[in-house]
Formats: sequence, C-alpha cells, structure tokens
Amino acid sequence: MADLFDTPGEGPAKSPEAPGPRPLADRLRPQALSEVIGQEHVLGPEGPLGVMLASGALSSLVLWGPPGVGKTTIARLLAAETDLHFVQISAIFTGVPELRKVFEAARHRHQNGQGTLLFVDEIHRFNKAQQDGFLPHMEDGTILLVGATTENPSFELNAALLSRAQVLTLKRLDLAALERLAQRAEKDMDRALPLDGPAREALLEMADGDGRALLNLVEQVMAWKVEGKLDTGQLSTRLMRRAAKYDKSGEEHYNLISALHKSVRGSDPDAALYWLARMFEGGEDPRFLARRLTRMAVEDIGLADPNAQTHCLHAWEVYERLGSPEGELALAQATVYLALAPKSNAAYVAYKAARVSAKKTGSEPPPKHILNAPTRLMKDEGYGAGYAYDHDAEDGFSGQNYFPETMKRPVLYQPVERGFERELKKRVDWFAKLRTQRGG
Repeated sequence: MADLFDTPGEGPAKSPEAPGPRPLADRLRPQALSEVIGQEHVLGPEGPLGVMLASGALSSLVLWGPPGVGKTTIARLLAAETDLHFVQISAIFTGVPELRKVFEAARHRHQNGQGTLLFVDEIHRFNKAQQDGFLPHMEDGTILLVGATTENPSFELNAALLSRAQVLTLKRLDLAALERLAQRAEKDMDRALPLDGPAREALLEMADGDGRALLNLVEQVMAWKVEGKLDTGQLSTRLMRRAAKYDKSGEEHYNLISALHKSVRGSDPDAALYWLARMFEGGEDPRFLARRLTRMAVEDIGLADPNAQTHCLHAWEVYERLGSPEGELALAQATVYLALAPKSNAAYVAYKAARVSAKKTGSEPPPKHILNAPTRLMKDEGYGAGYAYDHDAEDGFSGQNYFPETMKRPVLYQPVERGFERELKKRVDWFAKLRTQRGG
C-alpha cells in the first residue's frame, strides 16, 4: 500500500499510464537522468551528481533553480537510480502532523532495510523550526533529503540544514536547450511546429528559460488549425508573452538593482537602461528606483558632478507630478545622465574613513582655540584663545589646526582627477601647501 503523501508513480518504476489524455509535459518527462536537458554541469560525468552516482555515495541535496528546469524530475530519477523509496511533499501543503507521519513511515522502512528519498518541493516555505525537524532524520539515515527551491538557500534555509546538504544550482534553459526540447516534442507529436524560423525563435524566447512553459506553449501551437507556417506577427497575436520572472521582494529584485547600479557605475548607459526597463516591466515601484538613482549619484558620482544629485531629485519630482508612464521617462533620462557622468567615490571613502577615525578618538575634545567662550570661567580656561579669524587673512585662510590637539592630522578626502573634482583637487592641494607654510 502506498505511504502517506506518496504520489502516483512513485518509486523506481516508470510512471504508469494515466487514463485519458496526458499533457505533453507529462508525456515527455525524462525516464533517465541522461535524458534531462540543460543541466549537464550538474549531471555530467564530472558534475557533482554524476560523481556521486558513480561512486555510489549520494548525499542530501538542495536543488536551487528557477521554475521548469527539472528539479522534481531529477529528484524522482535519483530515487530510481539508487533504489530508494520516493516520497514527495510540498512545504506549502504540509504541516507538522503530516511531517511526523512521513518521518514515521520512513523510519519503518529504514528498519526493514529500505531507504527513503524525501523530496520537499518549495522547501524554503518551511519555517526555521520545521527545517530543524529534518536534521535528526538526515543524520541517522532515515531519510535522504532532496529539497527544491527557487529562492536563494543562503537567505531562506537554516545554516544547520545547509551544512548537511549540498546545494546544486540548476540553470534556466538557454535557447539551445529549449530547441532540443522543442524537437523532442515534435518527435513525440510526429509533426513539426507550424512556424517559420523567426517565429520559432520567438516561441522559445516566450518560454523565458522554463522548459515546462515551453512544452505548454508548443502544445497550444500544435492544437491550432493553420495552413503553412506562421510568422512572428501571427504568433504574437495568438500567444501572450510569458511574464518575466521578477519578485519585487526576493532575490531577483536585488539581482536586478545590483545590475542597474553596476551598469551606471561602469558608465554604460545602454546596459543601465536595459536593467531599468527590466525592473519597470517586472512592476517595480518607480519611487524605489528614484531613491536608488539618487543614491547612485551620491555614492558613485559625488562631487565629480554635483549636478547629478540635483538631476535625480528633479527626475523624482517629475515622476511624482506626472506619474506613470510619462514620469518614468524622467527616471530613464536621469539614468543616462548618471551613466555618462564622471565618477568619484572620494567623498564617500573620506566619510567612511572619518567615521572610523571618530570611533577611535570619540572622547577627544576640540582644540580650545576653536571653542566659544560665552562665560568668564571658559575664557579663564583658555577657550577661544589664539583663534585666527580666517576672513582677516589676506587670502581668507588662516591655516590653523581644527583637529583634537592629541590627534595626528589624517588625510581623509582625496579628490580624483575627474570632472568637477579636478578643480576641487587643486583647492585641496593649494590649502595643504599654505597649511604647511603656516605650520597649521
């Protein structure tokens, strides 16, 4: 009798034919690891799974990758390759009572000499305490855990669980892998897709690296009654492009904003606009982007072009007044401006160095000559004595010391030879020369 939460067709045997028609994606499910497309870096002879299987030493795993790249299929086939009993659960639908039953069934199997490969889909959905519940059963060999997640395991999984499982990263399918999958579908259906070359490539792109999505699209196209071959325009009118993967609060959010920031820092306006557009298409809040663009102006351009901050703030204000989509153009223009502006983080570096210095010397008082003396006692203590009023100097510069008297004068701000900071560097060097001459 099947164990609790065993799914139809579990175990090493091939899935039995279900009554009635089966979806194309189910018919084409690989029956051996060698049939899995696009993950050769993991499954090949020199890949981590290939080496494990060859040595007969399979460890617990976490399969990390986007949807539709074969995580569930690989887990099923691993059970078949190792003669382990396959049990699949989903973290979305499984609570603590159900987990206890799964572990108990696995324990009975283990006592009878049968191992269990427990596949946990969406494992990141379990909270930290639930994840800890797997540990003793992994350690005593009751289960071999294979978890699947679309989220970064570093952020979503317990360190203790990660220390007992190897993380394998599965890649989104590239166009070559998707083409192989499309050809496999054509062979199964015994006819070619009714698409010309550009339309065929457009169909592959619509899948956005998701093999399951591609097979669903192929099945739709094959169901059409058409004569001849459709072009890209005809395909586009019949199919909606699949929404790009974008999680405004997840890793993809941080990946794309990082790509935008680094493209701006790298003075590449085309790449910067591309990543900005990707975030807009994903539904990102334009106000978040306005904030981040302003941060880039402060952090990466700084005083090399003081107008950059002003430009970003104006673009932000334009968006607030116009809204979408017109206001987004102002943010796009600010992006181009930032990418092409001269870059300097000299003030940023100087500020961080000043914070470090302030922590080390946080109790040192200012020199008495720059302290005000509103009372007689303070005057008697020497407050303000010897202060040189800079405006009285012929060149408006006294050269006095303004650091604590016991502190060696540091050099914090070192402007670069780019943009407006080139002029600031001249001033810094000039004042340093005068300060040396006047013993400040």
